This record gives sequence, C-alpha cells and structure tokens, in this order.
Amino acid sequence: MTNDTQTADVRATIDALINAGTTSDLSALDQIYHDSMKIHMIDTDNNLMQHDKSSFIAMLKGMVAGNNGQSNTWSEYHSVEAKGDHGHVLITRKVDLGGADRILVLSIDLLFDDDRWQVTREVIFSRPNVDVTTS
Repeated sequence: MTNDTQTADVRATIDALINAGTTSDLSALDQIYHDSMKIHMIDTDNNLMQHDKSSFIAMLKGMVAGNNGQSNTWSEYHSVEAKGDHGHVLITRKVDLGGADRILVLSIDLLFDDDRWQVTREVIFSRPNVDVTTS
C-alpha cells in the first residue's frame, strides 16, 4: 500500500521540479535530479533524444532563456505512487519547446536518497499541442 505522506512528498517534489524547470532554477534542479538521472524523450516522428543530468539541465536552461519570460506550469497528474524508497509519477504537461507548443506525457521514476526524493529517470512522449490553450 502506498504511504499517503510519501505520496504527498513525491508530488511536492514534482511540483518543485516543474517550478524549477520553468524558471531555470539550476540549484533546485541539481537537488531534484539524481546524479545518475537519465532522460528518454521520443516524439511522434520517432525522434529519440537521450540526456543525462548535466545535458538535460543545460537544455532546459536554453529553452527557458528563449521563452521571452513566459513560463507555463500547467500539469495534469494521472498517478502518483510511493512505496519504500521508490516513487513514480505519470503526468501530462503543456510546454513550449523551442517555440513549438507541445504536450508531454511523462513517466517519472524517483528514489528517496540523501534524505530527499530525487528523479532518477524520465520517459517522455512529446506530441504537438493542437489546442494551444496552456492555462
């Protein structure tokens, strides 16, 4: 059975991740992303991008710098689970990726390590947002 306190803590970690990612808070991203974190992003054309912690933070920093001060924290949580030192989140986000409105469906694995929840892996499916309403 999932512990309600752990589940709330996992969700709070992802909320903090969304805020840090949209504001390019590099210190917060460094704390939330585990040192061995891996990102796998695939789109509707089967383009696969893979990143480690440092390359993904650098990519996010570049995207935030190019969004003209606009940030979007829109999210829809589908599932938040935690058991022991492992957590999982399934979430949909609407974002601007390099000037293109996208919908991201993310499967995020977390590990409770060093007294905090940290993201160890994100598997992201990216598709065009045909409904550009983001709020």
